Amino acid sequence: MKKLIGAAIALSLMSSVSFAADYPAREVLGVVMWGAGGATDTVARAINPAAEEALGKPIVVLNKSGGAGAISTAYVNAAPADGYTFLYGAENPQLHPVLGVADLDYSKFFPVNILGRGVAVIAVNADSKYKTMEDLMADIKANPGAVKMGSTGPGGLPGTIGALIKGSADFEVTSIPFGGEGPGLAAMLGGEVDFMPAGISAATENVKAGKMRVLAVVNDKPVATLPGVPAITDAVPGMGKFLPWGPFYGVFAKLDTPADVKAKLVSAFNTAAKSETFTTLMANKGNIVMNMTGDDAVQFLKKWQQVTAWALQDTGAAKVNPETLGIMRAK
Repeated sequence: MKKLIGAAIALSLMSSVSFAADYPAREVLGVVMWGAGGATDTVARAINPAAEEALGKPIVVLNKSGGAGAISTAYVNAAPADGYTFLYGAENPQLHPVLGVADLDYSKFFPVNILGRGVAVIAVNADSKYKTMEDLMADIKANPGAVKMGSTGPGGLPGTIGALIKGSADFEVTSIPFGGEGPGLAAMLGGEVDFMPAGISAATENVKAGKMRVLAVVNDKPVATLPGVPAITDAVPGMGKFLPWGPFYGVFAKLDTPADVKAKLVSAFNTAAKSETFTTLMANKGNIVMNMTGDDAVQFLKKWQQVTAWALQDTGAAKVNPETLGIMRAK
């Protein structure tokens, strides 16, 4: 009997090794946290072809929005830890615990690659009465709650930027949630909201088409992608203490995925992040390619969470004190 059990264990281990060696034996599923047309979707679809080529198998892209990214994060977390389902995610899960949205954050996942980070903008319809960020801030101060801001729900990029601004100036607005930056910006163009903070990559095409204007970049200095657009600190000097800050995009697998499978995913996305198609698109969208993995990625995620979670706590936007979650202030 002992010999039979030993043989069974050996066979199981051999099968596991064989499984990892054969990975991927079929198509892989990349779950995008937000809807089609948003910044995360744009980044995912830009890198996907090069990642497919590097992996040697198709990567099926599935948009699964909802719950400020909590739906897709839970979906990937519930999948087998075999590398066949991964997340094309943004920064949102790092805020879910402090916002009371979900317990899952990226500490429960393996960061295959932090692909890059973006610069956010404050966007308005091209026909908006707001010509400058100063105009917008003055109207918000004079009419608390009357100005409508497009959002993507608690923990989303627009809401987080709103919290940072609120921690720096008078900023009482009415937040209208949408299922992603793409739908929110479309609603803004239709006059449903007055302005929307968004990732620069989600807004760029509409800006180029003359449908949208950018009042400020959420940065401590202007960016080359939008020449002539001022930094938000010109109108809201108090924002300087939170900057530089911005959305990020990455690929995340389950933490207990086999090491050999992790290594293949890391290698594939490291190669894909260097592809000319991806780097050119990122530059055109105003994003910065990071191509970060390993301990560097873990430390980046931790630092970003500390800065942002405590910004939300200090402005009263956090539902749960970060300290009770073990999230200490960044030093």
